Amino acid sequence: MRMMALVTAGPLLLAVAGLVHPRHLTAATAGHWAGLHIALLPVFPLLVLGLLVPLWGRPRPDAEGALTLLAWAGCLCFAAYYSGLDAVAGISAGTVVDHGVHGAAGPLFATGDELGRTGVYGLAVASLATSAVLWRRHGARVLPGGAILLVACWSFVDSHIFWPKGVFTMLGFAVAFALLTDAASRPAKDVQHLETLTNP
Repeated sequence: MRMMALVTAGPLLLAVAGLVHPRHLTAATAGHWAGLHIALLPVFPLLVLGLLVPLWGRPRPDAEGALTLLAWAGCLCFAAYYSGLDAVAGISAGTVVDHGVHGAAGPLFATGDELGRTGVYGLAVASLATSAVLWRRHGARVLPGGAILLVACWSFVDSHIFWPKGVFTMLGFAVAFALLTDAASRPAKDVQHLETLTNP
């Protein structure tokens, strides 16, 4: 139960934040826009816990180990580059608009969008690698969570956490992480097979 709470906390917090996220950056919303992104700066990286927790442990020197390292690299890419989006298009853009600096928000959004897309692509690679490892270990029971996870990644490319698409995207991550964590909490296929052989 604690693991489930750990992996779903990030996306659920982001879904709630999406409900109060301004739809547009204007002089009236700029202060709230910047403040919300300051508060969310440590929250976005929490999304990767849904991928790291089911893979917990030292990578083995085999294909699963290589996929685990790929998942870790994708998680790092997301945490770094999506935090860049948060800082540039969230905090910086909100701050310049709040202070009446004209013409600066557009370039900041353009840069932030590039950073965000790179981060989400990293998350998608990590999601594929994690799903592949869990499928090798646990079989078809990881497919529902893996499928929802990939749909959420696809939606995340252009939804951020804006209502309604972004909020449902975050809820999709929460459901996917819960399903994958539940699947990974059961005995692996090779352990079950060994137990069947030794205890016919």
